[in-house]
Amino acid sequence: MPRFLIIQTASIGDVILATALLEKLHHHFPDAALDFMVKKGNEALFGEHPFINELLVWDKSGNKYQNLWKLLKQVREIRYDRIINLQRFASTGLFTVLSKASYTAGFNKNPFSRWFTHQAEHHIPAKDGAHEVARNQALIAPFTDNLPARPRLYPTASDIKCVEAYSSDRYICVAPASLWFTKQYPASRWILFIKELPATIGVMLLGSGDDKDLCDNIINESGKDRCYNLAGKLTLLQSAALMKGALMNYVNDSSPMHLASAMNANITAIFCSTVPQFGFGPLSDNAFIVETPLSLACRPCGLHGHRECPENHFNCATSIDTRQLLSNLAL
Repeated sequence: MPRFLIIQTASIGDVILATALLEKLHHHFPDAALDFMVKKGNEALFGEHPFINELLVWDKSGNKYQNLWKLLKQVREIRYDRIINLQRFASTGLFTVLSKASYTAGFNKNPFSRWFTHQAEHHIPAKDGAHEVARNQALIAPFTDNLPARPRLYPTASDIKCVEAYSSDRYICVAPASLWFTKQYPASRWILFIKELPATIGVMLLGSGDDKDLCDNIINESGKDRCYNLAGKLTLLQSAALMKGALMNYVNDSSPMHLASAMNANITAIFCSTVPQFGFGPLSDNAFIVETPLSLACRPCGLHGHRECPENHFNCATSIDTRQLLSNLAL
């Protein structure tokens, strides 16, 4: 039985997009053992994933490189048939080279890529406008095909049951926060948007525990009934299960967008300072992208966003009219 390892120790969104490789590898190698390596905290995405044999967790919070060395010793004992490294950093590049795997693949931007068996290019934005899942697919194309699969998550039966109380009626999900200020549609606009919704539509506000105050403010200022603050109350897989049944999921260019994509849920993704051309847009069948109607010379101002608008006007966000969001909601 062949044994593969996928390495993606970056953010939640990157890990979700990497699940497309699990789908493709399982399709081509149904009897293979597929292992996945993530950073500590992201293992919550894989409660009972049907294709994962073993989950390797790298604790970066303390003794980062000592913990990586422990994982390397474990990996060297296994002697994987193939290791696919999606990271472009030296730490996992060296890890891959020293793994004793029979075949290794990674991006040519990794400082240790010259010692990989197979290299693929990684450009942002991609030369051909490709999505990140297509860039990742290039790492396994030599032994699968050139067609990227979609990312997919598998909420458990208990995850689905947990959100039944919220999903028994017509509702939308709103994930108003982002780690980056310039990626985040302003709270004042979310409030206006929610005020304009029909009274028959419930609103589920999603996010981490850090987003609770933001969601409370949006609810209080909107004055809308049937508006619930679920920030910090649901796990990632529970949030994904709730998004699946929503009339629409309104998200920023952030990890909730990828959660919705992995459930093929309805998405309206708002891009403020960043642009879909970077290759991280929504992938659902029913997906919409909302951007400023203005032609701004300063946009995009960066790949990951900023703590504040570099031009001190934030027109890329404030010029987005809430009617652009409402137009995508089929009632």
